[in-house]
Amino acid sequence: MEKKDFEAWLDNISIAFLSLTDLQKNETLDHLISLSGAVQLRHLSNNLEILLKRDFLKLLPLELSFYLLKWLDPQTLLTCCLVSKQWNKVISACTEVWQTACKNLGWQIDDSVQDPLHWKKVYLKAILRMKQLKDHEAFETSSLIGHSARVYALYYKDGLLCTGSDDLSAKLWDVSTGQCIYGIQTHTCAAVKFDEQKLVTGSFDNTVACWEWSSGAKTQHFRGHSGAVFSVDYNDELDILVSGSADFTVKVWALSTGTCLNTLTGHTEWVTKVVLQKCKVKSLMHSPGDYILLSADKYEIKIWPIGREINCKCLRTLSVSEDRSISLQPRLHFDGKYIVCSSALGLYQWDFASYDILRVIKPPEFSNVSLLGFGEIFALLFDNRYLYIMDLRTEKLISRWPLPEYRKSKRGSSFLAGEMSWLNGLNGQNDTGLVFATSMPDHSIHLVLWKEHG
Repeated sequence: MEKKDFEAWLDNISIAFLSLTDLQKNETLDHLISLSGAVQLRHLSNNLEILLKRDFLKLLPLELSFYLLKWLDPQTLLTCCLVSKQWNKVISACTEVWQTACKNLGWQIDDSVQDPLHWKKVYLKAILRMKQLKDHEAFETSSLIGHSARVYALYYKDGLLCTGSDDLSAKLWDVSTGQCIYGIQTHTCAAVKFDEQKLVTGSFDNTVACWEWSSGAKTQHFRGHSGAVFSVDYNDELDILVSGSADFTVKVWALSTGTCLNTLTGHTEWVTKVVLQKCKVKSLMHSPGDYILLSADKYEIKIWPIGREINCKCLRTLSVSEDRSISLQPRLHFDGKYIVCSSALGLYQWDFASYDILRVIKPPEFSNVSLLGFGEIFALLFDNRYLYIMDLRTEKLISRWPLPEYRKSKRGSSFLAGEMSWLNGLNGQNDTGLVFATSMPDHSIHLVLWKEHG
């Protein structure tokens, strides 16, 4: 057929084809395909792929591709990465998508990291760790053996665990290796706190003592309480040591000389916890940078200003029940901005600027859960049977770990949380080391540790 005649024929056919219904068009195409040979079918196949399989990630500008990808969930995006190398490259480079996915899992985000492929790797690491938590496979256990009598006191710092025992000794352990670094003879310890050079102990003999690790020598002895000393804290910058006792008082001492500077009264129960901490918020009563002392008994938390002055008055008393029908658990969290304590009613969080209760968190199905650690994202809790992790954004328990029959302590001194930074958000580096430690009836110390990433 001549070209001119073919073009006229094609025009007529096209006009007729456009007038058909969809069903008639399909039948027409089926008929033409049945009449086609290999050359026509190959031509048809090549053109259909171009028309029907348009790769929008390849064709669109990168900014538009990123905008579209934001609407997909991470699991779908991971599936899309398998489509082609180009898709994997574009999706992996979508920083905002993976950062958001990490934040939703409760992970910290360092915006200074510029590597576009970094955050997808972080997400994959995060999803693995969160799955391990959900499946109760994120931790492992270990034991420290060395004391010959009950271990009353524990304190953890920078990978080292100090234990004080009824065998008149204190030991310093490297948690990662399980090795005892120092062991010194002391009095019977009800509370311990240490740094690189010294150990401070509160004792059932009603005194506080300061010891030198390297020699085991007693460098200071603080006498004045008429009851057992259940809690100690100190600050080298202020040259102050504070102690809480069964005589219902808190004493403030000069750390270097052992002189009693003040005795704080007002508690009507054993003072089981004292915390010396810098304030981070401003109020009518204090400014950021001021040192604050918190003391807690069975029913109340008292807040005191502290500094180089000798005299100070209680700023505020906090409680969860006016008629003392509800007692506080012997664990206290204070980070300079919030005070958190647990009771049978749940976790109470106070705003330190106003002293108002911000919220009461009631763990579902659990009435006797105690506080171990409290952060911006997670809280670490426990009871007689399990260690729990709660997502504070949803107030739901996301993981639990079985605990052995540990030795109970009404003062809360025989169990403690380990590393705490992960409570403000995991980041792939801070989920290592000690999670929880407690003393056992056989005088050993039971450790719960983060399991290394798979």
